[in-house]
Amino acid sequence: MVEIKQNLIVVGSRPARVDAVDKVIGRASYATDVRLPGMLVGRVLRSPYAHARILSIDTGRAEKLPGVYGVVTAADLPPLEGDDAVGEKAFRDRELASDKVLYVGHPIAAVAARTPEIAQEALDLIRVEYDVLTPVVDVLAAMKADAPILHHDMRTRSLAGTGEKPTNVAAHFEQVKGDPGQGFAEADVIVDREFRNPMVHQCYLEPHSSTAVWSDNGGLTLYVTTQGTFSVRSHVVRLLRLSMSQVKVVPMEVGGAFGGKNSSYVDGVAAMLARKARRPVKVTMSRPETFMATGPNSGSVLRVKMGATRDGHLTAAEATLIYEAGAYPGSPVGSGSHVMFAPYQIPNGRLEGYDVVVNKPVVSSYRAPGATQACFVAEQVINELAGTLGFDPIEFRLLNSVKEGSETVDGTVHRHIGAIEVLQAAKASPHYTTPLEGPNRGRGVGHAFWGNWGACSSVTMTVNSDGTVSMVMGSVDITGTRTSIAMQAAETLGLPLDRVKCTMGDTDSIGYSDTSGGSRTTVATGHAAVKAAHDVIDKMRERAAQIWEVDVQAVVFDAGIFHVPDDLDKTLSFQALAELLPRTGNVVIGVGNVDVADWGSCFGTHIADVEVDPETGKVTLLRYTVVQDVGKAIHPMQVEGQLQGGATQGIGWALYEGYEFDAAGQMLNPTLLDYKIPTALDVPDIETILVEVPYPHHPFGARGVGENPIMPPPAAIAEAIYQAVGARVCDLPITPARILETLGII
Repeated sequence: MVEIKQNLIVVGSRPARVDAVDKVIGRASYATDVRLPGMLVGRVLRSPYAHARILSIDTGRAEKLPGVYGVVTAADLPPLEGDDAVGEKAFRDRELASDKVLYVGHPIAAVAARTPEIAQEALDLIRVEYDVLTPVVDVLAAMKADAPILHHDMRTRSLAGTGEKPTNVAAHFEQVKGDPGQGFAEADVIVDREFRNPMVHQCYLEPHSSTAVWSDNGGLTLYVTTQGTFSVRSHVVRLLRLSMSQVKVVPMEVGGAFGGKNSSYVDGVAAMLARKARRPVKVTMSRPETFMATGPNSGSVLRVKMGATRDGHLTAAEATLIYEAGAYPGSPVGSGSHVMFAPYQIPNGRLEGYDVVVNKPVVSSYRAPGATQACFVAEQVINELAGTLGFDPIEFRLLNSVKEGSETVDGTVHRHIGAIEVLQAAKASPHYTTPLEGPNRGRGVGHAFWGNWGACSSVTMTVNSDGTVSMVMGSVDITGTRTSIAMQAAETLGLPLDRVKCTMGDTDSIGYSDTSGGSRTTVATGHAAVKAAHDVIDKMRERAAQIWEVDVQAVVFDAGIFHVPDDLDKTLSFQALAELLPRTGNVVIGVGNVDVADWGSCFGTHIADVEVDPETGKVTLLRYTVVQDVGKAIHPMQVEGQLQGGATQGIGWALYEGYEFDAAGQMLNPTLLDYKIPTALDVPDIETILVEVPYPHHPFGARGVGENPIMPPPAAIAEAIYQAVGARVCDLPITPARILETLGII
């Protein structure tokens, strides 16, 4: 454990974000703003079929079109070789399909041209001959023995080994605690339900964009919108078989991500086109491309059974989680199972998970990947049990809540948690204690656990001769973290925030840092910033000792002042000592490289009030409150923004959002005209209550906060709808039609 600093001045304050003005007035530069001399436009040809063999690709006419500088297909990638050729082929086929397409929008070829119009004309001239196959778009149908197979070399992986026959089930696992059969035998009340939800997209405002330029010595520079520059570098290095020193990735400002920019979709294609055209190439996706060919979260089918005694104690729980991976394996079914029952003490339980491929876009991360749908189903059943047994929903959760040292169904042991404190704060909140009056109105509660992440971060810090500090971080700023990281550095150095400048580094200028995701950046990169600041302090103490001609151990640093106790003549402020640094040798540079192995999880409780029109099924959200353990709010206003933003996206899951496919695998709503997301007219002012249970392994007690708030909204809103009109809807989104169907009106 670390000693948590007290009497904070900068940390816990509410300064303006350092990037706010540039973004508000339009001065910030995004990936689509990149302009390079001679730059070309890149466009991608995508499959019109969800499942088909590629018999031939003829690019000849496109290559001859005036204004076209290059056309690439999978044939332009380095030849496959080595023992892992099968795995590498699957990796490369996700970039450009070679012999088979697996979803509508699967990239096949790309062109670089002088203008967008010429690029589109060139795409129209490419001739692809297909052998169209039967697609499978329903996850349960994909699991059947006679289902069309997407990957004939894929076998089911499980703890028992690898299956023998081709299958669409990429992985299967089972976790058991205690004796579920005995636990259900002891239960007085059992609830057993099945739930479905469709794929849901992150709907970031800025689409994916990447500009590639090659130097004469074979070096590649990429200007990208991404959550992780080093992950982009790794992707391109693997794809094109380059050395890491050949590739520099420059992060631009990010116009929304929410996990969806953890994956590379156009970086490799832009690099291939730029190399072939011998000119810079920018590839930017359209909105329909973004919907059809980037990773949404998984659609899923979940079955949950829970039992409890008359006095309100849970005795057993079991769940089957079937998650769509899209066209290639890798759904977040593991994290879904991890969080599903994690808030509760359950003596007997079973979790079974399936990762299943279907002819849909490959899934990617979305804010607490796999967790929102798992929380929705578990919390619906918890609410139903509480109601059946006559318990207040928060009291029922308090009775069964995990505590310090509790072990979950999957074997996780909770440490340093604030589960009880969050529930108590929700119960005492002005929202929960205010009666809800009026017809067709209801109140619902949802409660969630998310584990967060630590991982690797790097920060360098340079002391300038005027006493300011220039700091470079390897993390991409997607949520205002330049401000929260600078605040932690300033607090450690005893400086005002305006004396510390924090910028994002490219892959050549900073040490390796993991992607900005998993609610890790303020925590892990904050660790790195504090470590770099202590490195600066130690080196400044050495300089002070040199000036004063004393042993370095005699120099003390406190609140921005270097001094020797009991010697008033030997006192210098940070700025005064910085001004003397040129006399004492080279510039002072502090380095902080961390691999954070201990990070804090978090709990959140949401309260939703709704009004439902029983004739139309229309749901109006009246009031909404988020209560969450944030450890220590480094920047409370940014934390509140994260809670409000996550809750708003969860409201979208609950009431509006979801991919719609026809039987041929065509997405029916690939624009924001057809894919509804919540607007300012749909969401009330979201109230926030920050519960601070400091995490002891962070210098300021911080926890990650960004992912938990998307999880409880669907369950809280579903329960509120049930309380309003008696309709318990088990499928998302909870549209007016679904409500009316449940009520038997249509």
